[in-house]
Amino acid sequence: MAEQSIAGAPSRAMAADGDRSARARFVIALLCLTLVLSVFLSLTSGASDASAVRVIRDWVTTGAVPSDGALAARDRLIVYDIRMPRVLLGVLIGAALAVCGAVMQGLFRNPLADPGLIGVSAGSSLGAVAVIVLGTTWLAPVTLALGTLTLPLAAFFGGLAVTLLLYAIATRQGRTSVATMLLAGIAISALAMALTGVLIFMADDRQLRDLTFWQLGSLAGATWPKIGTVGPVIILALAAMPFLSRGLNALALGEATAGHLGIPVQRLKYTAIVGVSAAVGASVAVSGGIGFIGIVVPHVLRLAIGPDNRYLLPASALLGASLLLIADAVARTIVAPAELPIGIVTAVAGAPFFLWILLRKRGVIDL
Repeated sequence: MAEQSIAGAPSRAMAADGDRSARARFVIALLCLTLVLSVFLSLTSGASDASAVRVIRDWVTTGAVPSDGALAARDRLIVYDIRMPRVLLGVLIGAALAVCGAVMQGLFRNPLADPGLIGVSAGSSLGAVAVIVLGTTWLAPVTLALGTLTLPLAAFFGGLAVTLLLYAIATRQGRTSVATMLLAGIAISALAMALTGVLIFMADDRQLRDLTFWQLGSLAGATWPKIGTVGPVIILALAAMPFLSRGLNALALGEATAGHLGIPVQRLKYTAIVGVSAAVGASVAVSGGIGFIGIVVPHVLRLAIGPDNRYLLPASALLGASLLLIADAVARTIVAPAELPIGIVTAVAGAPFFLWILLRKRGVIDL
Protein backbone atom coordinates (compact mmCIF):
# COMPACT_ATOMS: atom_id res chain seq x y z
CA MET A 1 0.00 0.00 0.00
CA ALA A 2 2.84 2.39 0.85
CA GLU A 3 4.55 1.73 -2.48
CA GLN A 4 1.30 2.37 -4.33
CA SER A 5 0.88 5.66 -2.48
CA ILE A 6 4.44 6.72 -3.32
CA ALA A 7 3.97 5.82 -6.95
CA GLY A 8 0.78 7.85 -7.00
CA ALA A 9 2.40 10.95 -5.49
CA PRO A 10 3.57 12.40 -8.83
CA SER A 11 0.11 11.89 -10.31
CA ARG A 12 -1.54 13.78 -7.47
CA ALA A 13 1.06 16.57 -7.81
CA MET A 14 0.17 16.86 -11.49
CA ALA A 15 -3.58 16.43 -11.11
CA ALA A 16 -4.32 19.80 -12.65
CA ASP A 17 -2.42 18.94 -15.83
CA GLY A 18 -3.11 15.23 -16.05
CA ASP A 19 -0.65 12.39 -16.42
CA ARG A 20 2.36 13.49 -18.46
CA SER A 21 4.17 10.15 -18.62
CA ALA A 22 3.74 9.72 -22.36
CA ARG A 23 4.86 13.29 -22.99
CA ALA A 24 7.83 12.82 -20.67
CA ARG A 25 8.99 9.71 -22.53
CA PHE A 26 8.66 11.54 -25.85
CA VAL A 27 10.63 14.53 -24.51
CA ILE A 28 13.38 12.23 -23.20
CA ALA A 29 13.64 10.55 -26.60
CA LEU A 30 13.82 13.98 -28.25
CA LEU A 31 16.50 15.07 -25.79
CA CYS A 32 18.57 11.98 -26.65
CA LEU A 33 18.52 13.08 -30.30
CA THR A 34 19.36 16.65 -29.25
CA LEU A 35 22.37 15.41 -27.29
CA VAL A 36 23.66 13.46 -30.30
CA LEU A 37 23.34 16.56 -32.49
CA SER A 38 25.00 18.69 -29.80
CA VAL A 39 27.94 16.29 -29.62
CA PHE A 40 28.35 16.44 -33.39
CA LEU A 41 28.11 20.26 -33.32
CA SER A 42 30.73 20.47 -30.59
CA LEU A 43 33.09 18.10 -32.44
CA THR A 44 32.89 20.20 -35.59
CA SER A 45 33.04 23.67 -33.99
CA GLY A 46 36.16 25.63 -33.22
CA ALA A 47 38.83 27.93 -34.57
CA SER A 48 40.37 25.07 -36.55
CA ASP A 49 38.78 23.62 -39.68
CA ALA A 50 39.49 20.06 -38.52
CA SER A 51 36.79 17.73 -39.80
CA ALA A 52 35.22 15.25 -37.40
CA VAL A 53 33.31 13.75 -40.35
CA ARG A 54 36.55 12.94 -42.10
CA VAL A 55 38.07 11.42 -38.96
CA ILE A 56 35.00 9.21 -38.51
CA ARG A 57 35.15 8.18 -42.16
CA ASP A 58 38.84 7.28 -41.83
CA TRP A 59 38.04 5.32 -38.66
CA VAL A 60 35.20 3.43 -40.37
CA THR A 61 37.37 2.51 -43.34
CA THR A 62 39.98 1.16 -40.85
CA GLY A 63 43.33 1.70 -42.32
CA ALA A 64 42.51 3.54 -45.52
CA VAL A 65 45.21 6.16 -46.07
CA PRO A 66 43.87 9.44 -47.43
CA SER A 67 45.72 11.34 -50.09
CA ASP A 68 46.71 14.18 -47.73
CA GLY A 69 47.85 12.16 -44.71
CA ALA A 70 49.34 15.17 -42.92
CA LEU A 71 45.95 16.90 -42.85
CA ALA A 72 44.24 13.73 -41.66
CA ALA A 73 46.80 13.32 -38.88
CA ARG A 74 46.20 16.93 -37.80
CA ASP A 75 42.44 16.33 -37.84
CA ARG A 76 42.82 13.23 -35.69
CA LEU A 77 44.99 15.13 -33.21
CA ILE A 78 42.50 18.00 -32.89
CA VAL A 79 39.38 15.81 -32.76
CA TYR A 80 40.65 12.95 -30.59
CA ASP A 81 43.02 14.75 -28.22
CA ILE A 82 41.40 18.19 -27.91
CA ARG A 83 37.74 18.18 -28.87
CA MET A 84 36.66 14.70 -27.74
CA PRO A 85 37.89 15.14 -24.13
CA ARG A 86 36.21 18.54 -24.12
CA VAL A 87 32.93 17.12 -25.39
CA LEU A 88 32.95 14.25 -22.89
CA LEU A 89 33.77 16.61 -20.03
CA GLY A 90 31.00 18.97 -21.16
CA VAL A 91 28.49 16.11 -21.18
CA LEU A 92 29.50 15.01 -17.67
CA ILE A 93 29.54 18.50 -16.16
CA GLY A 94 26.34 19.67 -17.87
CA ALA A 95 24.51 16.54 -16.73
CA ALA A 96 25.92 16.82 -13.21
CA LEU A 97 24.98 20.48 -12.74
CA ALA A 98 21.45 20.00 -14.09
CA VAL A 99 20.72 16.83 -12.10
CA CYS A 100 22.17 18.31 -8.91
CA GLY A 101 19.97 21.37 -9.38
CA ALA A 102 16.89 19.18 -9.80
CA VAL A 103 17.79 17.11 -6.72
CA MET A 104 18.40 20.17 -4.56
CA GLN A 105 15.12 21.73 -5.67
CA GLY A 106 13.29 18.52 -4.82
CA LEU A 107 15.07 18.18 -1.49
CA PHE A 108 14.41 21.77 -0.41
CA ARG A 109 11.02 21.90 -2.15
CA ASN A 110 12.13 25.26 -3.51
CA PRO A 111 12.50 26.01 -7.25
CA LEU A 112 15.30 28.50 -6.53
CA ALA A 113 17.53 25.98 -4.74
CA ASP A 114 20.76 24.87 -6.38
CA PRO A 115 24.20 23.73 -5.13
CA GLY A 116 25.46 27.31 -5.15
CA LEU A 117 22.71 28.47 -2.82
CA ILE A 118 23.75 26.25 0.10
CA GLY A 119 27.47 26.87 -0.30
CA VAL A 120 28.60 23.64 -1.98
CA SER A 121 29.96 25.49 -5.01
CA ALA A 122 31.62 28.12 -2.82
CA GLY A 123 33.30 25.43 -0.72
CA SER A 124 34.53 23.64 -3.83
CA SER A 125 35.84 26.90 -5.25
CA LEU A 126 37.65 27.67 -2.00
CA GLY A 127 39.43 24.31 -2.09
CA ALA A 128 40.44 24.73 -5.72
CA VAL A 129 41.62 28.34 -5.30
CA ALA A 130 43.68 27.31 -2.27
CA VAL A 131 45.54 24.78 -4.42
CA ILE A 132 46.08 27.27 -7.26
CA VAL A 133 47.44 29.99 -4.95
CA LEU A 134 49.21 27.92 -2.27
CA GLY A 135 50.12 24.87 -4.34
CA THR A 136 53.76 25.93 -4.69
CA THR A 137 54.21 27.20 -1.12
CA TRP A 138 52.27 25.99 1.91
CA LEU A 139 50.57 23.13 0.07
CA ALA A 140 53.65 22.12 -1.91
CA PRO A 141 54.08 18.73 -0.11
CA VAL A 142 50.45 17.84 -0.83
CA THR A 143 50.74 18.92 -4.46
CA LEU A 144 53.95 16.93 -4.86
CA ALA A 145 52.36 13.82 -3.36
CA LEU A 146 49.06 13.93 -5.25
CA GLY A 147 50.15 15.50 -8.53
CA THR A 148 47.28 16.17 -10.94
CA LEU A 149 44.79 14.80 -8.41
CA THR A 150 45.39 17.72 -6.04
CA LEU A 151 42.98 20.20 -7.64
CA PRO A 152 39.93 17.92 -8.08
CA LEU A 153 40.44 16.38 -4.63
CA ALA A 154 40.71 19.83 -3.02
CA ALA A 155 37.51 20.97 -4.74
CA PHE A 156 35.69 17.79 -3.74
CA PHE A 157 36.74 17.93 -0.09
CA GLY A 158 36.02 21.67 0.03
CA GLY A 159 32.44 21.04 -1.09
CA LEU A 160 32.12 18.00 1.17
CA ALA A 161 33.42 19.91 4.21
CA VAL A 162 30.84 22.64 3.69
CA THR A 163 28.12 20.03 3.23
CA LEU A 164 29.01 18.13 6.40
CA LEU A 165 29.20 21.39 8.36
CA LEU A 166 25.76 22.40 7.11
CA TYR A 167 24.40 18.98 7.94
CA ALA A 168 25.79 19.19 11.47
CA ILE A 169 24.35 22.68 12.01
CA ALA A 170 20.90 21.81 10.66
CA THR A 171 20.51 18.42 12.35
CA ARG A 172 19.06 18.18 15.84
CA GLN A 173 17.87 14.97 17.51
CA GLY A 174 18.23 13.04 14.30
CA ARG A 175 16.14 15.44 12.21
CA THR A 176 17.52 17.85 9.63
CA SER A 177 15.85 21.23 9.20
CA VAL A 178 15.89 22.20 5.54
CA ALA A 179 15.20 25.87 6.38
CA THR A 180 18.14 25.98 8.82
CA MET A 181 20.40 24.34 6.25
CA LEU A 182 19.39 26.89 3.63
CA LEU A 183 20.07 29.89 5.90
CA ALA A 184 23.32 28.42 7.21
CA GLY A 185 24.34 27.67 3.63
CA ILE A 186 23.97 31.31 2.67
CA ALA A 187 26.16 32.37 5.62
CA ILE A 188 28.83 29.72 5.00
CA SER A 189 28.83 30.55 1.30
CA ALA A 190 29.57 34.18 2.14
CA LEU A 191 32.39 33.09 4.48
CA ALA A 192 33.89 30.79 1.84
CA MET A 193 33.75 33.59 -0.73
CA ALA A 194 35.48 35.93 1.72
CA LEU A 195 38.28 33.40 2.29
CA THR A 196 38.54 32.96 -1.46
CA GLY A 197 38.93 36.73 -1.75
CA VAL A 198 41.82 36.62 0.74
CA LEU A 199 43.56 33.96 -1.33
CA ILE A 200 43.01 35.97 -4.52
CA PHE A 201 44.58 38.98 -2.76
CA MET A 202 47.65 36.82 -2.02
CA ALA A 203 47.96 35.57 -5.62
CA ASP A 204 50.62 36.80 -8.05
CA ASP A 205 49.90 38.09 -11.56
CA ARG A 206 50.02 34.70 -13.25
CA GLN A 207 47.79 33.11 -10.63
CA LEU A 208 45.35 36.03 -10.87
CA ARG A 209 45.04 35.51 -14.61
CA ASP A 210 44.45 31.79 -14.13
CA LEU A 211 41.92 32.42 -11.36
CA THR A 212 40.02 35.01 -13.39
CA PHE A 213 39.44 32.65 -16.30
CA TRP A 214 38.84 29.69 -13.98
CA GLN A 215 36.15 31.51 -11.99
CA LEU A 216 34.35 32.46 -15.21
CA GLY A 217 34.19 28.81 -16.19
CA SER A 218 35.77 27.00 -19.11
CA LEU A 219 36.21 23.53 -20.61
CA ALA A 220 39.48 24.53 -22.30
CA GLY A 221 41.61 22.49 -19.93
CA ALA A 222 39.88 19.21 -20.73
CA THR A 223 42.28 16.28 -21.11
CA TRP A 224 41.92 12.53 -20.94
CA PRO A 225 43.81 12.35 -17.58
CA LYS A 226 41.43 14.92 -16.05
CA ILE A 227 38.44 12.93 -17.26
CA GLY A 228 39.98 9.82 -15.74
CA THR A 229 40.28 11.66 -12.44
CA VAL A 230 36.88 13.34 -12.09
CA GLY A 231 34.82 11.20 -14.49
CA PRO A 232 34.30 8.23 -12.14
CA VAL A 233 33.19 10.54 -9.31
CA ILE A 234 30.62 12.31 -11.49
CA ILE A 235 29.39 9.09 -13.09
CA LEU A 236 28.92 7.36 -9.72
CA ALA A 237 27.04 10.37 -8.34
CA LEU A 238 24.81 10.56 -11.42
CA ALA A 239 24.17 6.82 -11.30
CA ALA A 240 22.95 7.12 -7.70
CA MET A 241 20.59 10.06 -8.31
CA PRO A 242 17.75 8.18 -10.11
CA PHE A 243 17.36 5.93 -7.05
CA LEU A 244 16.32 9.05 -5.12
CA SER A 245 13.47 9.93 -7.48
CA ARG A 246 10.68 8.06 -5.67
CA GLY A 247 11.79 9.47 -2.33
CA LEU A 248 11.92 13.00 -3.74
CA ASN A 249 8.41 12.54 -5.15
CA ALA A 250 7.14 11.53 -1.73
CA LEU A 251 9.06 14.35 -0.07
CA ALA A 252 7.06 16.83 -2.14
CA LEU A 253 4.08 15.91 0.06
CA GLY A 254 6.03 16.88 3.20
CA GLU A 255 8.56 15.15 5.41
CA ALA A 256 5.99 13.73 7.80
CA THR A 257 3.91 12.27 4.96
CA ALA A 258 7.01 10.85 3.29
CA GLY A 259 8.03 9.20 6.54
CA HIS A 260 4.58 7.66 6.95
CA LEU A 261 4.85 6.30 3.40
CA GLY A 262 7.98 4.41 4.39
CA ILE A 263 10.62 6.74 2.98
CA PRO A 264 13.82 6.93 5.08
CA VAL A 265 13.85 10.72 5.00
CA GLN A 266 17.12 11.26 6.87
CA ARG A 267 18.99 8.74 4.71
CA LEU A 268 17.47 10.34 1.61
CA LYS A 269 18.73 13.78 2.66
CA TYR A 270 22.20 12.50 3.52
CA THR A 271 22.56 10.56 0.26
CA ALA A 272 21.33 13.48 -1.84
CA ILE A 273 23.64 16.00 -0.16
CA VAL A 274 26.75 13.80 -0.39
CA GLY A 275 25.99 12.93 -4.02
CA VAL A 276 25.52 16.59 -4.92
CA SER A 277 28.76 17.51 -3.12
CA ALA A 278 30.71 14.85 -5.01
CA ALA A 279 29.34 15.78 -8.43
CA VAL A 280 29.59 19.55 -7.96
CA GLY A 281 33.02 19.38 -6.35
CA ALA A 282 34.42 17.31 -9.20
CA SER A 283 32.79 19.58 -11.78
CA VAL A 284 34.04 22.81 -10.23
CA ALA A 285 37.56 21.38 -10.01
CA VAL A 286 37.94 21.05 -13.77
CA SER A 287 35.58 23.68 -15.18
CA GLY A 288 35.41 26.50 -12.64
CA GLY A 289 32.18 28.36 -12.04
CA ILE A 290 29.41 27.68 -14.56
CA GLY A 291 26.07 29.10 -13.50
CA PHE A 292 22.37 28.84 -14.33
CA ILE A 293 22.46 25.28 -15.72
CA GLY A 294 21.27 23.88 -12.39
CA ILE A 295 18.42 26.39 -12.07
CA VAL A 296 17.15 26.87 -15.62
CA VAL A 297 17.17 23.24 -16.84
CA PRO A 298 14.85 21.79 -14.14
CA HIS A 299 12.51 24.78 -14.54
CA VAL A 300 12.18 24.28 -18.28
CA LEU A 301 11.58 20.57 -17.92
CA ARG A 302 8.97 20.98 -15.18
CA LEU A 303 7.01 23.18 -17.56
CA ALA A 304 7.29 20.51 -20.26
CA ILE A 305 6.97 17.17 -18.44
CA GLY A 306 5.88 17.99 -14.89
CA PRO A 307 7.57 17.45 -11.50
CA ASP A 308 7.84 13.63 -11.52
CA ASN A 309 11.50 13.01 -10.64
CA ARG A 310 11.47 9.60 -12.33
CA TYR A 311 11.45 11.50 -15.63
CA LEU A 312 12.80 14.86 -14.48
CA LEU A 313 16.23 13.59 -13.40
CA PRO A 314 17.19 11.74 -16.62
CA ALA A 315 15.69 14.53 -18.73
CA SER A 316 17.73 17.08 -16.76
CA ALA A 317 20.92 15.13 -17.42
CA LEU A 318 20.26 15.09 -21.17
CA LEU A 319 19.21 18.72 -21.48
CA GLY A 320 21.97 19.98 -19.19
CA ALA A 321 24.62 18.14 -21.23
CA SER A 322 23.19 19.46 -24.51
CA LEU A 323 22.96 23.06 -23.33
CA LEU A 324 26.51 23.09 -21.98
CA LEU A 325 27.86 21.65 -25.24
CA ILE A 326 25.99 24.26 -27.26
CA ALA A 327 27.23 27.04 -24.94
CA ASP A 328 30.78 25.73 -25.28
CA ALA A 329 30.49 25.66 -29.09
CA VAL A 330 29.32 29.29 -29.00
CA ALA A 331 32.17 30.24 -26.64
CA ARG A 332 34.72 28.73 -29.03
CA THR A 333 33.42 30.34 -32.20
CA ILE A 334 31.87 33.71 -31.34
CA VAL A 335 35.26 35.46 -30.88
CA ALA A 336 37.47 32.93 -32.73
CA PRO A 337 40.38 32.38 -32.70
CA ALA A 338 40.07 33.59 -29.08
CA GLU A 339 37.76 31.79 -26.66
CA LEU A 340 35.06 33.31 -24.47
CA PRO A 341 34.68 31.84 -20.96
CA ILE A 342 31.68 29.52 -21.01
CA GLY A 343 30.34 30.95 -17.74
CA ILE A 344 29.72 34.25 -19.53
CA VAL A 345 27.70 32.49 -22.24
CA THR A 346 25.53 30.56 -19.78
CA ALA A 347 24.95 33.71 -17.69
CA VAL A 348 24.05 35.90 -20.69
CA ALA A 349 21.61 33.28 -21.98
CA GLY A 350 20.39 31.90 -18.66
CA ALA A 351 19.75 35.02 -16.60
CA PRO A 352 17.20 36.69 -18.94
CA PHE A 353 15.49 33.36 -19.57
CA PHE A 354 15.23 32.68 -15.85
CA LEU A 355 13.79 36.15 -15.26
CA TRP A 356 11.26 35.52 -18.02
CA ILE A 357 10.18 32.28 -16.32
CA LEU A 358 9.79 34.04 -12.97
CA LEU A 359 7.82 36.96 -14.41
CA ARG A 360 5.60 34.71 -16.49
CA LYS A 361 4.91 32.46 -13.50
CA ARG A 362 3.92 35.48 -11.39
CA GLY A 363 1.71 36.83 -14.14
CA VAL A 364 3.73 39.99 -14.66
CA ILE A 365 4.00 39.20 -18.35
CA ASP A 366 1.96 36.81 -20.43
CA LEU A 367 3.63 35.50 -23.56
